[in-house]
Amino acid sequence: MENRINIQKVEPAAYQAMFGLEKYLSTSTVDPILLELIKMRASQINGCAFCLNMHSADARKMGETEQRLYLLNAWKETTLFTKTEEAVLALTEEITLISNHVSDETYNKAASFFDEKTLAQIIMAIVTINAWNRIAISTKLIVS
Repeated sequence: MENRINIQKVEPAAYQAMFGLEKYLSTSTVDPILLELIKMRASQINGCAFCLNMHSADARKMGETEQRLYLLNAWKETTLFTKTEEAVLALTEEITLISNHVSDETYNKAASFFDEKTLAQIIMAIVTINAWNRIAISTKLIVS
């Protein structure tokens, strides 16, 4: 498989805008492990090997367990995730699969755990990883 266009090289300003979102997220009040779970779950749904590889390594460096990483795609069938994490994972799934819309139940459950600012940061994290997934998949970024 060959890479396609290198957007970072061809349109560096576009990549800088995306990196701006990452910089914003790095200063958010969202727990860094939760951010990695968001990134991994959206990347699983989207089938983005590049992002899964990157964020599983990042999560491990932060102390995330192998067991939770292996079972992330079946989080509803385990007791390994907190109620807060479950609410965010449900929100991640519904935003990633946006054509089904985000239900009031899912939104309200996530909102019950966070103040408005943190909830906004979580939504931005979900939106951002979905954008990165689409860039990586459409340009065929290769895991090496």
